Amino acid sequence: MSRFPSPAEVVHDAERSRQWLAGAAHGAGVDRDALRELGAAMAAVTAAAAEREPVALTAVPVGVDPPIAKPLPPELLRRLDTNAEMRWSAMAGQGYVVPTDRFFVRNHTVTPRLDPATWRLSLFGDGLHGAPTRTAPVEFSLDELRRLPAEESTALVECAGNGRRFFAAQQGEPAPGVAWGLGGVGVARWRGVRLGTVLRRAGLRDDAVDVMPEGLDPHYVTGGIDLGRVRRPLPVAKALDDVLLAYEMNGAPLPADHGFPVRVVVPGWIGISSIKWVGPVEVSTTPLFSPWNTQFYRLFGPGHPADGTLLGAQPVKSAFELAWDARVPAGAELLLRGRSWSGNGPIERVEVDTGDGWRAADLVAADRGGPWQRWTVRWRPPTAGRHTLRARATDRTGAGQPERADPNTLAYLFDAVVAHPVTAC
Repeated sequence: MSRFPSPAEVVHDAERSRQWLAGAAHGAGVDRDALRELGAAMAAVTAAAAEREPVALTAVPVGVDPPIAKPLPPELLRRLDTNAEMRWSAMAGQGYVVPTDRFFVRNHTVTPRLDPATWRLSLFGDGLHGAPTRTAPVEFSLDELRRLPAEESTALVECAGNGRRFFAAQQGEPAPGVAWGLGGVGVARWRGVRLGTVLRRAGLRDDAVDVMPEGLDPHYVTGGIDLGRVRRPLPVAKALDDVLLAYEMNGAPLPADHGFPVRVVVPGWIGISSIKWVGPVEVSTTPLFSPWNTQFYRLFGPGHPADGTLLGAQPVKSAFELAWDARVPAGAELLLRGRSWSGNGPIERVEVDTGDGWRAADLVAADRGGPWQRWTVRWRPPTAGRHTLRARATDRTGAGQPERADPNTLAYLFDAVVAHPVTAC
């Protein structure tokens, strides 16, 4: 019979507790009362995680590399401690992809400075023939990866917390964590080798079920607990589908902040799946767990089980290419521009409300079927003073944007219509 862990053990070993729950769900011989007790313990852990999820403020000593390597011009990026959010006004007049200089940065710790000559992609685990170990893995150098068949993918990467601050600002609900607006997202041209190609060359077994890439950034310590390096498993089916091991971004080698020398790109899925600075990759015949799929990046709270609902694809969002609380000329006709996107598929329809009801926006034809959709709508501010702009989209699956996002403990996946203020003068 499985041993029931105490609540204290659950707090300090979220991975084991998650595995235990999974075993119980498959009939591991635990009685229902015990399962309910553990569910309550996990709920308590969730409340504690809500307080720990924000990245701690980082004081950078003199002579130490800053947490973000690239310049952070305030007109392009808004710094959020170890992170940087793209300003949507910086996309005005830009093309389809986000230029690298204004692409958002999501760091759990700091950007590592890695040597490409000594870097290795190291695959191990019983999901590979011969069961190579972490200390004796199957390895690929950067040059070896570059010699494999290369592919280019125009793909969107988005933080699961993108839009988080609107839970509080628009809905009056708690929003722990990094206070992203809508700028924790970007589309880039990624070039690299398919993860599936590398897995097969490493000896992927038919009964492998999970693949867990791990970053080479420093260990993430929160609440006094060292959670190790950032890592999160993918199902083998997804890993073999459209996942890329990218070594170029927008036609140039990956910058340090975006995963140099190699990162994972998982189209449509929450950003934590696209591990940066990837090094070790575990391949397993049994499900894999880490704090990033047990404690974090799950939906906890009302309507969800005690151990949460695992996050996968991103919901629908829309944003104006306009500064927050922008000043615009009263009485003059304006061409408003924006973009909409969804992890479930291409955008089919966009509507905009400038204060007189919803009307269809004009979609840029060249974007149809892509990871995000540009659109325009004409508006003449009728009077001087404050106005509110709103945009909503519907994707190919029929999913749209509600007036109010469903709350969850860690404030992920905000998908409601955002009220964007402007002042006509």
